[in-house]
Amino acid sequence: MTHCIAIHSYKGGTGKTTIAANAAALLVQMGKKVAILDLDVYAPSLHNYFKINPKKWINDFLDNNADIYESIIDMTHLLFPKGQEQSKSKGRLYAGFSNPSRDAIFKFEMGNGTDYWKKQFRKLVFLREQIITKLDTDYIIIDTSPGIRHWSINALSIADKLILTMKMDDLDIEGTKKLLFEIYTTFVRFGAISYILLNRVSGYCIPCDVIDSNLGENQDHKKVLEELHDATGANYLSPLPCYCDIQFSPREFLTVINNPNHPFSLKLKNIISEMTNKT
Repeated sequence: MTHCIAIHSYKGGTGKTTIAANAAALLVQMGKKVAILDLDVYAPSLHNYFKINPKKWINDFLDNNADIYESIIDMTHLLFPKGQEQSKSKGRLYAGFSNPSRDAIFKFEMGNGTDYWKKQFRKLVFLREQIITKLDTDYIIIDTSPGIRHWSINALSIADKLILTMKMDDLDIEGTKKLLFEIYTTFVRFGAISYILLNRVSGYCIPCDVIDSNLGENQDHKKVLEELHDATGANYLSPLPCYCDIQFSPREFLTVINNPNHPFSLKLKNIISEMTNKT
């Protein structure tokens, strides 16, 4: 059975793409076949993350101008340093990128009407089915557009697990609660499992001489997560601290590959274990 996981947020800047790409890499290291899709169609960035300019995009598949083998690219080689044997792992990494050009984004912006969005939803369902049947994937990970735009809802609709990322600020907390009540309850009613993932929690980057004065804030995030769970029933995963060395790196890539012993890599590995073990 292929698990389809959508990573979503109320607003941008919550680290969706970093979490999606690194989670995909970790699953591949575990021997899984994984496809990662950039469905943040209004601000696609995954192609920059992987430093690639593909000949065909997901857009081409959706417009019937490319098949699955042209628009979904095998990126497994990026997970193995030069000279390292790849044959020891059965895992594969496939990636589909959204076209960042102005015309491609405008085309999505101009789409309107119930019939149009139904058609786009059917295309996404077909894309998912083609990935499952042609590429024999264990996981599909979707990086979605933030908020409640039509493309976000369509992307969430094809997933069976929903990860709602958020940060510790009042706007994000209230927006996340709104999403859980107004959007996620419908998906959960039809069998999806939702999780809250609090990202960039303070603590890791705090100088040693002020750590003690910040302990109270570190308890605040637990209270927020418990309140969201009590109010909405959503599960929550272990929070991810703010790692400034990653966030402000001029060339952010796969930390779990480049630095497998980094606290971020270890935390994300635990989060994947939590998510795959929960029902």
